[in-house]
Amino acid sequence: MPKICEFRGIVIRMYFDEHRPPHFHAEYGEFAAQIAIGSGNVMNGKIPPRIFRLVTRWAGLHRSELLANWNRARSRAPLKPIEPLR
Repeated sequence: MPKICEFRGIVIRMYFDEHRPPHFHAEYGEFAAQIAIGSGNVMNGKIPPRIFRLVTRWAGLHRSELLANWNRARSRAPLKPIEPLR
């Protein structure tokens, strides 16, 4: 599963040929969650509230890039890295 971003100990990944709705995976230590790109809601898994806030802030800034990577992943094209949260 390609890593598309890493910041503050959080790793953001996206699988190729993944199920809908469009989402990404956020990992932090032993925590992991699937987060919907459109709503920002946790679809599956669990991450600490502080980390969730950082991830949703980052995702809000990069929603169009996340959707573009989602479309690339669905067609098995290489994913592009996304800038980390500063």
